[in-house]
Amino acid sequence: MIALTLARRGRAVPVVLAAAAAALMLGAVSAQARTAPGQVFAPNPVADLGLHTLTDQKDADFFSADPALARAYHRVTLTDLDDSGTLTGTYAKVLSATGKAAVDTGAGFVYTRDQDQFEQTMGYYWVTQAQRYIQSLGFGSTLPPVNARQQMLRIDQFGGDNSFFSEGTGKLTITLGKGGVDDAEDADVILHEYGHSVQDNQVPGFGSSAEAGAIGEGFGDYLAVTVSNVLAPTPDPACVADWDSTSYTSTVPHCLRRVDGSKHYREDLEGEVHADGEIWSRALWDIRNALGARLADTIIIRAQFGFTPDISMSAAAQVTIDTAALYGGRAKTTVTAAFAARGLPLR
Repeated sequence: MIALTLARRGRAVPVVLAAAAAALMLGAVSAQARTAPGQVFAPNPVADLGLHTLTDQKDADFFSADPALARAYHRVTLTDLDDSGTLTGTYAKVLSATGKAAVDTGAGFVYTRDQDQFEQTMGYYWVTQAQRYIQSLGFGSTLPPVNARQQMLRIDQFGGDNSFFSEGTGKLTITLGKGGVDDAEDADVILHEYGHSVQDNQVPGFGSSAEAGAIGEGFGDYLAVTVSNVLAPTPDPACVADWDSTSYTSTVPHCLRRVDGSKHYREDLEGEVHADGEIWSRALWDIRNALGARLADTIIIRAQFGFTPDISMSAAAQVTIDTAALYGGRAKTTVTAAFAARGLPLR
């Protein structure tokens, strides 16, 4: 473990980061032509503070005046920025928002949640950090690049409580909705949608069958929790979107979904991709717990180069097992056991 001090709003707070996250952050700062300070949730205030009673309160900034709640704001370094003074960089670009666009006039991108620019900063930061994490695994150096392209972000322009990824000519866009808790206030939602962009880059048109669609949703949930847990560990990492889901769940902990459920193939298939994706995400989560984040994520992401747009869960599991074999017998055995535990037919 490496101990760093990160500045939270109002004071400096010592934070212990996993070695991989610390190395990623330090490398990002030194390697980029332009950086700027920013302020974000990491990954969201419910997961970070462990307070399940928090509610949206119509975007009010009730955090800053309360020292205990103000700890949810984290000062970070935004990397990979161009020289425009806007949230435009190598791997992310905020196209526009319903409110005032974020502009660096000398103080960076330090906003609070009552300002639309806060969600814009969240989107830029978490997409960029997700890409930098993927690169830290070797993608783009020792392995083929994965989604190393500029991701367009439309934030607070869709009034519903939903977010989505769209791909097309000149339309590589993640739209983050503003119903309930603004979706861009929760890193897990941003990262889930980025997971769709990752798979689309590796396998254009991915998700053209019901089971491939479920794999896509399961991978999106998994990418959200693995990236957020590497960069900002919390006590319940298997809970997806703890903050966003306070608007539409009544149980505690609030979770959009979990990646540690008990669903089993085929008896638990519902024919709904998000629900069925929990089978896939649980297998990936078990692989991560057994092999560690970096090896697991390398295998999981690398395997997707061998997927087809309409691949079945069983076939995708076998491709992942074959990829794991490249990393030794223990990795292959572990991955095989994780998929077998979900009931997936294997050869």
